[in-house]
Amino acid sequence: MAEASLGQTIAPAIVLMGAAVVAVPLFRRLGLGSVLGYFAAGVLVGPSVLGLFTDARSILHFSELGVVMFLFVIGLELRPPKLWAMRGQIFGLGLAQVASAIAGLGLTGAVVFGLSGPVAFIAGAGFVLSSTAVIMSVLQDRGEIASAEGQKSVAILLFEDLMIVPLLAIVAFLSPLAQGQAGWTGVLIAAAALVVLLAVSRWGLNPFFALLARARTREVLTAGALLVVLGAALLMEVAGLSMAMGAFLAGVMLSSSSYRHQIESDIEPFRGLLMGLFFLAVGMSLDLTVVAAEWGLLLGMLAAFTVAKGVVVYAVARLFGSSNHQALHRTSMFLQGGEFAFVLYAAATSGGVIDPRENALFSTVVILSMALTPLLMIAADRLLRVGISMDGVDAARDLKGRILLIGFGRFGQIASQALLSRGVDLAVIDKEPDRIRDAERYGFKVYFGDGTRLDTLRHSGAAEADAIMICIDDPKAAMQVVELARHAFPQARLLVRSYDRGHAVDLIRAGVDYQVRETVESAYLMGAEGLRALGFAEVDIDEAAEDIRRRDAERLAEQVQGDAMSGRDRLLLQPVPEPLSGTSGQSGPHN
Repeated sequence: MAEASLGQTIAPAIVLMGAAVVAVPLFRRLGLGSVLGYFAAGVLVGPSVLGLFTDARSILHFSELGVVMFLFVIGLELRPPKLWAMRGQIFGLGLAQVASAIAGLGLTGAVVFGLSGPVAFIAGAGFVLSSTAVIMSVLQDRGEIASAEGQKSVAILLFEDLMIVPLLAIVAFLSPLAQGQAGWTGVLIAAAALVVLLAVSRWGLNPFFALLARARTREVLTAGALLVVLGAALLMEVAGLSMAMGAFLAGVMLSSSSYRHQIESDIEPFRGLLMGLFFLAVGMSLDLTVVAAEWGLLLGMLAAFTVAKGVVVYAVARLFGSSNHQALHRTSMFLQGGEFAFVLYAAATSGGVIDPRENALFSTVVILSMALTPLLMIAADRLLRVGISMDGVDAARDLKGRILLIGFGRFGQIASQALLSRGVDLAVIDKEPDRIRDAERYGFKVYFGDGTRLDTLRHSGAAEADAIMICIDDPKAAMQVVELARHAFPQARLLVRSYDRGHAVDLIRAGVDYQVRETVESAYLMGAEGLRALGFAEVDIDEAAEDIRRRDAERLAEQVQGDAMSGRDRLLLQPVPEPLSGTSGQSGPHN
């Protein structure tokens, strides 16, 4: 009996993992992205096709924990002073976009589809709440979260998360089944919960993790991290706020903690798995019978809402100073509805503001918009890339050079100096036209080319080069170049800039000839200057530097030879080094 029960528990997990393992690599290979792969896998195993899962809503509710943990990790990257500095964007740009979009979408629903005022408002407001999961995943994959435009997108998403509270209060006011005072009560409860969470985060979390750290047991710290994330999310949900907002605030308050990196590494595996499960569940929630029965109305709503929202997002972006290219880029990300729309539509259905058919229609439109977002972004990227001015930029073609240098940012520019000083023939490519034009003004000839493309590498002279220096700041792209070059150009030595220790390990395992972490040498020099400032003898400084390098090389070699789990996880548990005295010293795990 127990064995049958265990099998029934494991079988659904195996089906979900199998669907993801097949669909995601296939869609990535087709250039459609992993998110669309998860959606497709969810549709396949869901009730509308194979029927292996019939309760998609329950899975969706559980998998929202992936969004919760994702927002917690994002919060860890935004310290309170930085978040405070963003207040103008959150309550300026965010308010402008959300208010304008609700007005535009509500008007579209009323005029184009003949919906009543309250129903049109609910339909439009749900579609305005963009998918935090989709947009933040895109920003993270592209390394744009820290950029100025990325921060604007984050600010808008934060304001949209905050809007779920007043929107639910409005639903309560509109509901013929509830008293209007319930809305004000909900707002007061939400405000009290926010105060409690901020107080606990500000004065309780650091002592809590300090207590757990004394146990020096990794699983205890992991349990503590999960407790903080889930506890903050539960508090916000009970108070009527979004779970994601609670986790985000907890992350922000922990962002200045010395335990931030440890907590982030503990949460990361759970976040990745649950985010994938969330996209699977959204795909399962797509009811193809509704699509078949009302496909004309669904496509009309999808097109009208998408166009209306796109116009508003673009107009607000330009109004707040974004360039045409930046505005179009942001518009392509925010065209879809999001996960909080399901919460709003469910509350409106329970309150009698919309009927079950309208709930199904609106929810299906949101799901379709989320599924189409990766395709729309791919199309937008290609169109925007075509639209970039290439004046004064020459494409890489028939280049020759003993060394092919890929990426002419700050790192590549410095790395090229020693080679140029000795008259070495360089072929330099970069994929940023503005950077290429800047280099031209200072007398450097750089050609346009994407090093992750095999044809570009051939045109850039990789087949005749003695070495290929990969100086780009994107770890994933660097690994792509390495994989292409190892198989297609085995004669060339591969010299690669690595982002951190984990990336360095991946590069060494991939067989590169040389890798250097982008900050490690400057950090060594800074440490040596610190010793020099304290009056240490030069022989002691040299000895300490040699000892640090030896220890670092030994640990790196040990990690490369160990299994996947013994790598970064073991380094995170390394004891804090003792203060330097003469020859002792140890580099940190995140260099």
